[in-house]
Amino acid sequence: MLSSHRSLTRFAGLAAIAALTFAACSSSGTSSAPSSAASTAPSAAASTAASTAPSAAASAASMDTLIAAAKAEGNLTTIALPRDWCNYGAAIDGFSAKYGIKINGLNPGGGSKDELAAIVANKDNPGPAAPDVVDVGLAFGPQAVDQGLLQPYKVATWDTIPDSAKSADGMWYGDYFGVMSFEVNSKVVTNVPKDWPDLLKPEYKKMVALFGDPLASNQAQSAVWAAGLSSNGGNLDSVKEGLDFFKKLNDAGNFVPIIANTASVASGNTPIRLGWTYNGMADKDKLKGNPPIEVVVPTSGRFGGMYVQAISKYAPHPNAAKLWMEYLYSDEGQNIWLSGYCNPIRYDDMAAKNTLDPAALAKLPESKGTQLPTLAQITAASKAITTGWPIVVGVTVK
Repeated sequence: MLSSHRSLTRFAGLAAIAALTFAACSSSGTSSAPSSAASTAPSAAASTAASTAPSAAASAASMDTLIAAAKAEGNLTTIALPRDWCNYGAAIDGFSAKYGIKINGLNPGGGSKDELAAIVANKDNPGPAAPDVVDVGLAFGPQAVDQGLLQPYKVATWDTIPDSAKSADGMWYGDYFGVMSFEVNSKVVTNVPKDWPDLLKPEYKKMVALFGDPLASNQAQSAVWAAGLSSNGGNLDSVKEGLDFFKKLNDAGNFVPIIANTASVASGNTPIRLGWTYNGMADKDKLKGNPPIEVVVPTSGRFGGMYVQAISKYAPHPNAAKLWMEYLYSDEGQNIWLSGYCNPIRYDDMAAKNTLDPAALAKLPESKGTQLPTLAQITAASKAITTGWPIVVGVTVK
């Protein structure tokens, strides 16, 4: 299925975004509708230079103009979007069917770092290797801004995205959330672990693996970070305990230092994989009970992560990129993510309007009490894990 892709959560305004996420992580949760900055609507500028959308009342005419410009470009290049990640396959097919625009998907198993590297490597190359859009971990949004890699754009539903989950200038914007979990092949693992300390038990020797390399994958880094929360009282300002946990896991012989995938989980080579809830749930659906998969949100150390969308400053198809964003942030697009077990960023607004897909909502794993790090915490943790993993754990994951 997937590999090293993705990262974590929101930044400022912890109370506001936590309310959103706790609601989204439970089928019965509710929260107040988010506030927002001034809303904007799509622009039809054909230039690849930075441009924000015109003002709030997006007219049918302006959308028609954008659609026409996007269709004239005829193509959209995405990167690091596996079809079974958050139901992206349905989003890709739906967008192409609706607008007749072909999507070229680059490196579906790549990570956030790979996405930004692809923009840098293709600044002067308008060909098929140049991504138009990216879907990266939150920490990579500001990083891309600092590197001058993004152009601003505000979708028509901009005002329904919480302020704490977007860049005020439209450079990046939150899209969906997940919760760190254990994906378990219950045919091989008959005593399914329920919490982080369980993974250290001798019965799980040579069973536990990550979705990616902690030196490059934010999903893997999130697992390392989350693993220490049980022992440090939920202190998101420290990753030391997580690194220590993985040292113990490795020393016990329980850690398998490979980038696990669906096949390795199904075969029993890595029957316990640590990753976002939506990835485990997608595998559960994909494998259809052969073997049976259980997705466990640990009883302690519950840790949430958000990804963000952005358009490359050097996008060869800027109008198709803007139309893709309009599609993803419409009710239709948000429900596609929800159907892929991801918690859409516009959850509150859609709940208030009763436009959430109730069947999809009911399938989300219960994850009450999930903690969400700030952007500053994410930046510090990523640096600490990248630096500390080779020293503390001392094993290469590949």
